[in-house]
Amino acid sequence: MVKFRMLGMHCEDMRFRLNVVKAEPQTKFEIKPEFNRQIKKIKEMPKRRVIELTVKMIGTETDPKPFDLAIRLVANFELEEEIWLAEDEREFVAAATRATFPYLRSAITNLTAAAMINPLILPPIDGGALFPDAKPADQPAEQA
Repeated sequence: MVKFRMLGMHCEDMRFRLNVVKAEPQTKFEIKPEFNRQIKKIKEMPKRRVIELTVKMIGTETDPKPFDLAIRLVANFELEEEIWLAEDEREFVAAATRATFPYLRSAITNLTAAAMINPLILPPIDGGALFPDAKPADQPAEQA
């Protein structure tokens, strides 16, 4: 089992824009958030990892949304020991994502509430399961 601690987290980007969408009064919009994750290693500090979680909900002409939203959270972690096995790295990434996701979920709710619209409250989900098909490209990238 990989042991780690979160050193801190901050929001690097938080955007909201209300869209003027002409629709019938009972029209229901499909709000499908798009999640993304990046993991970075810091060369000089082999026990450090940075996880960036983003969510976007952007309307298009063919798929209008009542609002556009984009949030990017960055969390810094320190491992108790260096990771040498790919399996341990995957375990860490899933656990760190699981630890960070509730903050992203809360940011979505808070941003929509601050915009004075009905707050968007995502259902509680396992953040570690958000990226079940993580491919090798989702493996940590070296950071200078």
